[in-house]
Amino acid sequence: MTQTADKNQDRISRRQVDKFAERRAQLATSALQTLSELGYARTSLREIAQNSEFSHGVLHYYFRDKVELITYCVRQYKAECVTRYDRIVVTADTAEELKEGFAEAMAGTLREDATMHRLWYDLRNQSLFEESFRDDVLAIDQSLEHMIWRIVSLFAELSGASPMVASPMAYAVFDGLFQQALLGQLSGRESAAAELKASVTQLLDRLVAPV
Repeated sequence: MTQTADKNQDRISRRQVDKFAERRAQLATSALQTLSELGYARTSLREIAQNSEFSHGVLHYYFRDKVELITYCVRQYKAECVTRYDRIVVTADTAEELKEGFAEAMAGTLREDATMHRLWYDLRNQSLFEESFRDDVLAIDQSLEHMIWRIVSLFAELSGASPMVASPMAYAVFDGLFQQALLGQLSGRESAAAELKASVTQLLDRLVAPV
C-alpha cells in the first residue's frame, strides 16, 4: 500500500510540475511581444500585464522578477530558433541544399522576427552590466555557436572540404553579419534580408577549403 501511495504521490507531483512549466511557457509566449517592442529598460512586469490577458499577480507568482521572465522568454525563443536550423542540417543532402536552406532561414527570420532578435541583442548588451543576466546569456550564446558550427562542419563535409576557422570565429562572423542586417531591417532598408542571404552564401564558401 505504501509503495502504491508513493507512486500516486509522485505522479501528482510530476503533473503539478508539468502544469507549472506549461503555465510559465504560456506566460512567456504572451509576454514576448511586449518585451520585443519595448526592450529591457522600458519593460516591467506591470507593463507586461497591462498588455496581456494575465494579471500582474499571476506574472509575479510564476516569475520572481522581470529579469527571470526576460531570460526565460529569450531562452525559449532561441531554443526554437536552434531547432529550426537543426532541421536544415537533418534534411540537407548536398552542400548546395544546406547553403541555400541556411541562407534562406537566416533571411526569413530577419524579415519575420526582427523585434525578437532585437530583444536578444538588448539582453546580451545588458549582461555586460547586469551580472544576473550573464549565465543565461552565455548559455544561449553557446547554443547558438554550436548551431552555427553544425552548419559549417556539415557544409565542409558535404563539400569534401574542411573548416578554415574554429567554432568561435565562425559564430562571431555570422553573428556580426546578422546584427548588421538587423539594424538595416529595423531601419527600413528593404534589401536587408536579400543582402544577408547573399552574404551568408558567400561566407560559407569562404569558411571551408578543399582537403
